[in-house]
Amino acid sequence: MLQQTPVARVLPVWLEWMARWPAPKALAAEPPGEAVRHWGRLGYPRRALRLHACAKAIVAEHDGQVPSDHATLLALPGIGEYTAAAVASFAYGGRHAVLDTNVRRVFARAVRAEEYPPTATSAAERRLAEALLPELGAARWGVAVMELGALVCTARSPRCADCPIAGACAWRLAGKPPHAGPARKGQSYAGTDRQCRGRLLAVLRSAHGPVPKAALDAVWDEPIQRERALDGLITDGLAEHLDDGTYRLPHA
Repeated sequence: MLQQTPVARVLPVWLEWMARWPAPKALAAEPPGEAVRHWGRLGYPRRALRLHACAKAIVAEHDGQVPSDHATLLALPGIGEYTAAAVASFAYGGRHAVLDTNVRRVFARAVRAEEYPPTATSAAERRLAEALLPELGAARWGVAVMELGALVCTARSPRCADCPIAGACAWRLAGKPPHAGPARKGQSYAGTDRQCRGRLLAVLRSAHGPVPKAALDAVWDEPIQRERALDGLITDGLAEHLDDGTYRLPHA
């Protein structure tokens, strides 16, 4: 839930999920559409489907217990390097480098004297993060660097005067050279297929059963874009088109 989504938006949804599905077995027993429904407006709803698939795999392959081994976690549906490292480290105390956006920015500035990290995580970043991991307390270290990036070494207004490592920060000592790569642009949303998909999915989430096509047509005026977005939801497994022409969240 926290991938690409702020804590303030995640927290109420996470609390609802924990109350409803306190263990993988509880989530796995529900249709995948319920995971999509209760994902709400967090964005990137395919993550809800992956989380449901992950819960089913944990029940089927690991007796309902979330694995502690990093490699085993990576083999689960929807689990990538970041999530596997985070679970193995924060839940089980393993020694793994957890590289989120905040951590990558701290390392870029403090070690490489760069304002921002590359767009995609590089092998060099992973090697650096692993080299910096302490032998003991790696999980606490990971949380500390995350918090440093989230609260102090922020993307737009870093609070260097409050930073505990300001005296050793390569970027600050170099005079804070500006980012040399392509301009960093925020993602547009209004009028995009993503917004259209969100409107259509909101109709399906609010209905506890199939909905007629007219109910979906009513929330987006541009028919070509609307049909493209609806086809995309079906292809991604986020919606189902029934034989009677109605639509619903996935049941299987």
